[in-house]
Amino acid sequence: MCLRPRISSILRKYAFVGCAACLAGSALCQSPPRPDDQRTAWYREAKFGMFIHWGPYSLASVEASWPIMEPAEWHISESEYVSLFRRFNPTNYDPQAWIALAKAAGQRYIVFTTKHHDGFCMFDSALTDYKITNTPYGKDVTAMLASAAHEAGMPLGFYYSPPDMHHPGYRDTAKPVKDSWQGDPSRPQWPTYLDYMDGQLRELLTRYGPIAIVWFDGLDHAERYDGRRFEKLIHQLQPAALMNDRIGLPGDFATPEQSVPDRIPTKDDARTLEGTRIGQTRQSTSAPAPVNFQMWETCETLNNTWAYNRNDRKFKSVKELIRELVDVASKGGNFLLNVGPTPEGTIQPEFVERLRAIGDWMRINGDSIYGTTYGPLQGLPYGKTTAKGKTVYLHVFDWPAKPQLIVPGLASHVKQVAVLATGERVRFQQSGGRLAITLPRRAPDSVDSVLQIDTR
Repeated sequence: MCLRPRISSILRKYAFVGCAACLAGSALCQSPPRPDDQRTAWYREAKFGMFIHWGPYSLASVEASWPIMEPAEWHISESEYVSLFRRFNPTNYDPQAWIALAKAAGQRYIVFTTKHHDGFCMFDSALTDYKITNTPYGKDVTAMLASAAHEAGMPLGFYYSPPDMHHPGYRDTAKPVKDSWQGDPSRPQWPTYLDYMDGQLRELLTRYGPIAIVWFDGLDHAERYDGRRFEKLIHQLQPAALMNDRIGLPGDFATPEQSVPDRIPTKDDARTLEGTRIGQTRQSTSAPAPVNFQMWETCETLNNTWAYNRNDRKFKSVKELIRELVDVASKGGNFLLNVGPTPEGTIQPEFVERLRAIGDWMRINGDSIYGTTYGPLQGLPYGKTTAKGKTVYLHVFDWPAKPQLIVPGLASHVKQVAVLATGERVRFQQSGGRLAITLPRRAPDSVDSVLQIDTR
């Protein structure tokens, strides 16, 4: 499959028209347009995506790559791990089914692992023999997914790992991976590895149609990969594509991992968010000026493993996942929720069940997530807020026993308050910055009941 790169109508489909609501002091205002607004509009509108970690490692029910990099906790040898591809034959792989599941969950973009740190390519690269088309399956699964995604109007991004345990230019492959996985840019072979990266990225950016995101994962000292070279390449070959911050550059968005920051990220603290687990400390009660806001995305697993692991039964509950999605949106971020398909190419039922349940909630309450930005009220004891235009969405996690909810600090004049799920208007009184809402006695939703507050 080889499609000429272009500004994708798929991305334009999700364009966010108009400026997002923001907080200035304690009142809602309109955010000034930014130079990259048009290019990032679909992403800010989408809010919720599917991450897919898949490869031969699924056969062993181990994490992607790390069993050969830090083998102490994994019961597989390096030689066994590296040979898994010889048995990889996902005959039940159905990319249309994956995309249908993402849509049912309310996810509006997909990021797929084309190459993880182990160096195995899930696409038909002409630059290596360590690839999907040399497995018993023999087909380019990335091309199949790209074709299905474009047909379905689903923006598709590619995860690509700069570290590569298989390439002799990245590390001394005469040594065990565990002793050399950090790579060594001082070796004379290092430039050959950067050229290899260049060649593979050219393949990904020219053979698979419009690419929404290039999602790097450079681990430590990512600046050694000459990020400017690859940023320029992406802008040249796929001008609409976004790039994350894990190649030594700020990119278009920051990427905390397995966590939600305890504050709304700003450009000043974006680097501390990259690939880190932010501790839950004091919840910030203030919101930054729009010009200082840092676009961001957190990636999260459904259990405790990125890859398929039949032994990992520590599944997060639907309640946890929906509330995390809301928490992310309340701070202006995107939520990239991961699945690790099985070695047969299917997605396990526990994941399917949770994703469909999230989708059920999103079909009723999606207006409070899609196209929103961070809410004007932060640090509320009973829930979160998101905002869109002159509308504030109040997400009530803990429905009060008494039928009145006090909302402090909302200076904008309120026109009406309604239950989003039913459209039922509720009574309210506003005095100064204090809003008192008379609630229905029963919560509309046991996980998160949303009130739509329209302001003037």
